Amino acid sequence: QIPKDPTQRWLRELAALSQQLQQVHPNVLAKILKQRTVYQNEEIVVIDKPYGLPVHGGPGIKNCIADVLPILAKMLENMRADPLHLCHRLDKETTGVMVLARNKEAAEKIRLLFKTRQVEKIYWAVVLGDPDPVEGIVEIPIVEKEVQSHQSHYKMTLAPNYRLRPEDGKVMKIRKNRNAESAVTRYRRLASASACSLLELQPITGVKHQIRVHLAYGLGCPILGDHKYSHWSKLAPQKLPELTLRRLKLEQSKARHLPLHLHAHRLRLPLGQPLDFVCKLPLFFQKTLRKLELDIPRD
Repeated sequence: QIPKDPTQRWLRELAALSQQLQQVHPNVLAKILKQRTVYQNEEIVVIDKPYGLPVHGGPGIKNCIADVLPILAKMLENMRADPLHLCHRLDKETTGVMVLARNKEAAEKIRLLFKTRQVEKIYWAVVLGDPDPVEGIVEIPIVEKEVQSHQSHYKMTLAPNYRLRPEDGKVMKIRKNRNAESAVTRYRRLASASACSLLELQPITGVKHQIRVHLAYGLGCPILGDHKYSHWSKLAPQKLPELTLRRLKLEQSKARHLPLHLHAHRLRLPLGQPLDFVCKLPLFFQKTLRKLELDIPRD
């Protein structure tokens, strides 16, 4: 049945859209991505990645971007085009700027730019709470760990190099975790209202789920709709502040339908001359900002 409540209807539509992307024919998916092409030249194709579409295949995933790259290449160029290549990844729920390469050489060149941190990436996210201080750098290594709970699962988490000694509160260096990767994220608050903030984020490194982990566990400000990183030991929907629920016209019991509000807003790529790509916020993200009365910065 269709919910009467507009917010619930809108969340249901978004979930349905994500499911539809899994059920459409690969040709239809390639066509959707073609319509979302924001730039192309002889080396690269830049798309605006839709919400809920995985980049790679896996268990239970029928459709992903990687699988339709050969079809997309033919649609964009001609029937003899080589398949496009992935250069970097975005989480399934993340929207925005994604770069694909037209050939192997370009892909390797771009991957190297990402690896050597020459690509500037700017994300926007709605988070719960207000970071303190309102701008700064989170520099805490990240490691993948198994969460021991009634449902065992894996999560990325912080692996700090220092902690406070319980007996006297003194700072002590701890043994480095061999598997931890160094992770650095710059952040800056753009607006705050309704017990939430809109942040601009610049990941300097590219560790899996880095932004989500640094915001949730480093700053204590999980991303709105990030049900995975809002707790540690349980797989449960995110608990939202009363004011946020009121503004979103949402009951806590329906919070599990809230999408992740993380958007790859801008990407600067030094390929010959620097190329600068911007993808505007998806509709659901814009609606949330309006409801929460968070002012969208003009950039």
